[in-house]
Amino acid sequence: MIEFSHVSKNYGAGSRAVKDLNLTIRDGEFVFVVGRSGSGKSTLLKMLLKEVEPTKGRIVVNDMDLGKMPRRFVPKYRRKLGVVFQDFRLLKDLTVFENVAFAQRVIGVPGRVIRETVPEMLRLVGLSAKYKAYPRQLSGGEQQRVAIARALINNPEVLLADEPTGNLDSFHTHEIMSLLEEINQRGTTVVAVTHSQEMVAEMNKRVITMDRGAVISDVGGEAGGTYED
Repeated sequence: MIEFSHVSKNYGAGSRAVKDLNLTIRDGEFVFVVGRSGSGKSTLLKMLLKEVEPTKGRIVVNDMDLGKMPRRFVPKYRRKLGVVFQDFRLLKDLTVFENVAFAQRVIGVPGRVIRETVPEMLRLVGLSAKYKAYPRQLSGGEQQRVAIARALINNPEVLLADEPTGNLDSFHTHEIMSLLEEINQRGTTVVAVTHSQEMVAEMNKRVITMDRGAVISDVGGEAGGTYED
């Protein structure tokens, strides 16, 4: 579970990115966070990643109070989160297999385990046949699927997706969102920041709308109507 309790984040010169945010995301939910540029969406994700600290308030992720977490524990905490970015952030000189395996190698996963788990993850994202390809040989949609495989390879409890389809056409947007929905159905909590109103409208998920640092709308998914705790 993710909980924001009276969270605010101020930057320099009195700029307030997030204002008194109260929000709960339950285990296994699929949540869209939408809003105009500067509404606070990216700051919300950065606080979850502990890239920035809130000015005040409390953030709890799976019973861990991020404000009380010692700095030395932050890398271990981040391993429990999968992160997907708009610009893919693949390593251009590594193959598809090596890009996905890299996320395991940096935490010391044995080679034997890597050889078993990476092909399984590539099957999940539909890229088994491309395991020897380099990013430059892939379409945008395929590159994003590699990024998703890399984000998922260490079995994160939460997947954070920051504009995951921002650089993709309509066909590949639908492809990626279908994959994220499948991942969510397997039990992973998904929090996706997006500008794509079309995509949000097509998927029956919870939608949190932010404006000037505050939540102005929180509409539930399958049940419809305003979300209530």
